[in-house]
Amino acid sequence: MTEVVLVNEADEQIGTMEKMAAHRNAVLHRAFSVFIFNSKGEMLLQQRALKKYHSGGLWTNACCSHPLPGEETGAAARRRLAEEMGFQTPLKKVFDFVYRSEFDNGLTEHEYDHVYTGIFDGPIYPNGEEVHDYCYKRMDEIASSLNSHAQKYTAWFRIAFPLVRKWAEEEELAKQQLQTRV
Repeated sequence: MTEVVLVNEADEQIGTMEKMAAHRNAVLHRAFSVFIFNSKGEMLLQQRALKKYHSGGLWTNACCSHPLPGEETGAAARRRLAEEMGFQTPLKKVFDFVYRSEFDNGLTEHEYDHVYTGIFDGPIYPNGEEVHDYCYKRMDEIASSLNSHAQKYTAWFRIAFPLVRKWAEEEELAKQQLQTRV
């Protein structure tokens, strides 16, 4: 029985609860989302395994999950990336956000989501229990697909992607400004 960390709106732990109970009762809990890019700036997407307890077959970021009670969120993100996608790479925390999304099966994701990014160009060994397929796509391709086929993506990805895209554009602008000063 896997437990999740219950938090308040300030991400302060207020308890733990069995994962499915937290999703049935729509209780705010800690989560993370990992966004991986290759050196060309393309984003790694995974198609969730068809038998996942919700959002099966939908496209999303490289991996996402919940830290275990007592586990540091960054360590959990690195652990799950290896478990789901079969590789490790350094991750950087870039921001967090809170969202709530109800699903047709009666479950609700109500998460305080910590967002991490990383760069990876090596081989990927996806876990078939977690991942049906994967690919790298340019950010403009993803944005266009989200506009025309939003139903193909997970609820949290539809919220997080524009935030990650804005972060990436600001990072690129900051790098360009630094280069012009040198």
